[in-house]
Amino acid sequence: MEAIVAEYETALLRYTARILNSSTAAQDVVQNTFIKLFRAWKPGMHASAGLKSWLYRVAHNEAVDHIRRESRLTLLHEKQANDPALTVCTDGHNCPMTTGEKHATVLSLMHTLHPREKQVLLLRLEEGLSYKEISRVTGRSEGNVGNLLHHGVRKLSAHLKKAGVITS
Repeated sequence: MEAIVAEYETALLRYTARILNSSTAAQDVVQNTFIKLFRAWKPGMHASAGLKSWLYRVAHNEAVDHIRRESRLTLLHEKQANDPALTVCTDGHNCPMTTGEKHATVLSLMHTLHPREKQVLLLRLEEGLSYKEISRVTGRSEGNVGNLLHHGVRKLSAHLKKAGVITS
């Protein structure tokens, strides 16, 4: 069990922190995920190929439950809508941004996506999961995962153009 926690804890924390916009809340969610694993673990069991997908799915569901319990979604949207990092230069030209600033801007715009698009984008871009792995985590077909990624990227691109981060 310790080896499983050591292998997956950091990635699950990163993933859930992106969903929740809170590292503290992510710690609670990941802790609940491992508690569920511990409770489901039978003596003599070994980690299987589906364990990673199961952990991401449980962590995602725990994060969604946390958002619902705390009714934080509206508050987070308001906070992100007022984020000064999203402002465009006053002279109408693109502000020179560092790679880190661009990354932060993209992450701050994730709230504009449908939760399904946000989920698959985070799993793909932040966690590096394949379409097949994302399919297992989300319970969606690989084709649906590709469709959600396509539409999510298009929406983000439109918002980035509007914010002046990209020009083309």
